[in-house]
Amino acid sequence: MRALGVQILSRVQPRQLVAGTLTASVFALLFFLPFVSLVRDWWKLPEAGHGLLLAPVAVWLAWRSGIVAYTKPNVILGAAILVAAVMLRLVAALAVELFTMRISMIGALVGLTVYFYGVRQVAHWWLPFLLVFLCVPLPELVTQALALPLQFKASQMGAGLLAMRHVPVQLSGNIIRIPGHELFVTEACSGLRSLTALLSTGILVGAMLLRTTVARVLLVLLAIPVAIVVNGVRVFLTGFLVYFVSPSFGTGFMHITEGWLLFLVSLLGLAVLASVGIVIERHYLRRQQHA
Repeated sequence: MRALGVQILSRVQPRQLVAGTLTASVFALLFFLPFVSLVRDWWKLPEAGHGLLLAPVAVWLAWRSGIVAYTKPNVILGAAILVAAVMLRLVAALAVELFTMRISMIGALVGLTVYFYGVRQVAHWWLPFLLVFLCVPLPELVTQALALPLQFKASQMGAGLLAMRHVPVQLSGNIIRIPGHELFVTEACSGLRSLTALLSTGILVGAMLLRTTVARVLLVLLAIPVAIVVNGVRVFLTGFLVYFVSPSFGTGFMHITEGWLLFLVSLLGLAVLASVGIVIERHYLRRQQHA
């Protein structure tokens, strides 16, 4: 790590150092507000909390992988991307659209990388850039459109499992009625938060542990049904415990704890899928070598 830092500094000329300092100052001036609001959302919003983990990981991965040897700056393309990103930032500010402002910040980072190091460096840093993109919370309109179908699916799965356990249940949209109780599967219980976090984890684990593109894509795709099924089980377990044990399991600390425990189960399921993928991948690659 230290040797890498020395290597990068040794390649930087005084003129480049001045240009880099000036660029960083202008970047901070333009994107200070989007960055601060993004960090605030990571801290305050549960559905954006994964950014607190992914952003430092992305920076660490970029630092660890370093600069590609024999990179060639692409000044024209980099400048064009920077101009487009700045224009997008200004238009988004006029429209007060946070998501677009934050995406323009990532676009500016891509433009700076192309300007100083070239397109090969962007391709080399594909994972850090992708993780940073996943750190940006989706617009509220999109999250609401995604959450509603997930709420209904979780309600249907939970009600179905309760009926299989001979619990008298009546389903009305996202409301599960059992004798003496009504369970509301709200947007917070839709599983969108866990799905977002699980997809991000799947991308990170796939890039770190798997070697083929097919295996990585399959792992990310399989994370979707894992998150949906585990969330349906969570709704069932809540109804089961409320009916047979205590209504306190439907709210407060017990409900939150139950959610965290089942999210750990989904992470375990993703780890099992990744392990299976590693075994299959090694077997396939070994056969390719002997073919």
